[in-house]
Amino acid sequence: MGNEMHPPKGSLTTAVFGTTVAIWFVGYISRLPAVMAPSWLVGLAMLGCLFLGGLLLGRQINLGRWFGARMGAWVGVLNLLILGSLLGGERPGQVVPSAVIWIPGSILASALLAAAGSWSGQRWFAVKKPFENWGGAIFWVAVSATMLLLAVGGLVTSAEAGMAVVDWPNSFGYNMFLYPLSKMTGGIYYEHAHRLMGFLVGMTTLFAAIVTQRVEGRRWLRRLAWVAVAAVVVQAILGGLRVTERSLVLAMTHGIFAQLFFSTLVALAAFTSNGWKSASAALFRPGVRWERLFSMLLVGLVVVQLVLGAAQRHFQELLLAHILSGLAIVAPIAVHVGFRTWGMNGEQKLLRRLGLTLVGLVGLQLLLGFGAYLATRGASSGDLPAAANLLVATFHQWTGAVLLATTVLISCWNHRLLAPETHREAVATR
Repeated sequence: MGNEMHPPKGSLTTAVFGTTVAIWFVGYISRLPAVMAPSWLVGLAMLGCLFLGGLLLGRQINLGRWFGARMGAWVGVLNLLILGSLLGGERPGQVVPSAVIWIPGSILASALLAAAGSWSGQRWFAVKKPFENWGGAIFWVAVSATMLLLAVGGLVTSAEAGMAVVDWPNSFGYNMFLYPLSKMTGGIYYEHAHRLMGFLVGMTTLFAAIVTQRVEGRRWLRRLAWVAVAAVVVQAILGGLRVTERSLVLAMTHGIFAQLFFSTLVALAAFTSNGWKSASAALFRPGVRWERLFSMLLVGLVVVQLVLGAAQRHFQELLLAHILSGLAIVAPIAVHVGFRTWGMNGEQKLLRRLGLTLVGLVGLQLLLGFGAYLATRGASSGDLPAAANLLVATFHQWTGAVLLATTVLISCWNHRLLAPETHREAVATR
């Protein structure tokens, strides 16, 4: 019966989690202590995300407005996890009586709003060539959600709020999803929001693996998707044990493992992308073995640098080693790899862009590292507000994660798009 009856596999799941991530991002930013946007504006922005999610889905898939309603209803179900902060009672275990109206009402309203967006997308903004690679798109949703989580977790560390909530998996005795919004102040907000975002990332990763199991023919890739699921479970346990054991070692491990998990998702997004699937035969040229070797070496060096940085953030130790290794070893090699990737791959635009991106990130990271050092000293002496140190240190940590992911991408695409000259001879003699 064709596309009229059966939507592309993974399309509904991708739209649901993509819209939910956007809504949670808006909600998180709006409730930051430095922002505290009016409730009516926050609600309007969240509803706008829901309408826009339906519109984008309707542009791509013409299955009627009720397909958009299905998407909206599932988004409404996921949003109960943050709506619960308005439904919890004054004591743990309590739920306000109005929950019997709010729960079905919010799901119904989400379905209707997404249906309106889907109808608008089909009527006025439909594309001639619909998007097809939904199995790859959901990993980019997971990457986006994890990028947000890394920033949220970085703020927890920078604000020294890792123990602001003293129990786990509950929050001060409350079910995590029913902890009242009115009690989320200061460091409690940073840490509790981190927990909620972590759960969303875990759910997104799980459903990305399920979609991959349905649409992907490569067995190794299906297995890698489940490795990512196992990794996010381990990461959640590490985060919980950090609280229950009050361990800075586990806090540091939790932070490092988060960046490795992020890079795994980025690699999965590359492996499932249209570019990876449609790439023609690899380009044969001299020096490819060195390209691969240097890119893999760089991945390892950046991981070591992140470990040194984490030790400084959590224990205020190894700062000199972190600075000297970054300036004398990691940065020069990264710049070399970046310019080499850009300059020697004229026929591979993706590699050229990745090379320049790496060089730009190295420069930005060095500036942020210097800024973080100055901001820390300024905040300690009272010459700068604590918020300056909070923002710069968090951005420095977040950029490090993006830099690691970029080196992983360069290494992956070097293996996909380039081949040693000796392989051409082997192919020619077959």
